[in-house]
Amino acid sequence: MTYLIFDLETTGLSPSSEDIIQIAGIKVRAGQWHQGERFETFVRPTKRVPSFITGLTGIAHHQVAGAPEAPEALRAFSEFAGDATLIAHNGQRFDMPFLRQSCLRYGLPVRPVPFVDSMAFSRKLWGGRGGHGLDAVISRLGLSVEGIRRHDARGDVELLAQAVGKMWHQLTPDVLACPVTVGEGALAAVA
Repeated sequence: MTYLIFDLETTGLSPSSEDIIQIAGIKVRAGQWHQGERFETFVRPTKRVPSFITGLTGIAHHQVAGAPEAPEALRAFSEFAGDATLIAHNGQRFDMPFLRQSCLRYGLPVRPVPFVDSMAFSRKLWGGRGGHGLDAVISRLGLSVEGIRRHDARGDVELLAQAVGKMWHQLTPDVLACPVTVGEGALAAVA
């Protein structure tokens, strides 16, 4: 089975009114990370990147001004994803709604895709203790963030790939046999 661990950065929190400004992903096959199978792109938004987003992500408007427009970036990401199962942290509430809304906003036909919210792995491992945000998971797993910019999709997807790999191996075979897939999302249809 092929998985695509991915992350988005956006101009804000609302999928209906904000834009995606960065997409990054790493493909995983049979539990093996493949360094050559990465996707990353900035995405040109329809409005300026707010200064608070620049402060959080490090992504300034001049970095996205010449980037591919959303339809082109979404099609490229969908083509890269292929038939992979998507994995995102807080994906059910954030990443998947942004992908779906962005496709619909630009009139792109969508196709169903399976996805897993990696927060489900965290909840299975640690229950209600200490939160399940990516920072909490990174801390629990003792992952190093040295040299990685948090809230940049490229850095976050690298950390998430490490975290998913470690969480996956800590889960028992019984838990893995009962999938933690939380739903079906949508990606741009590939021609």
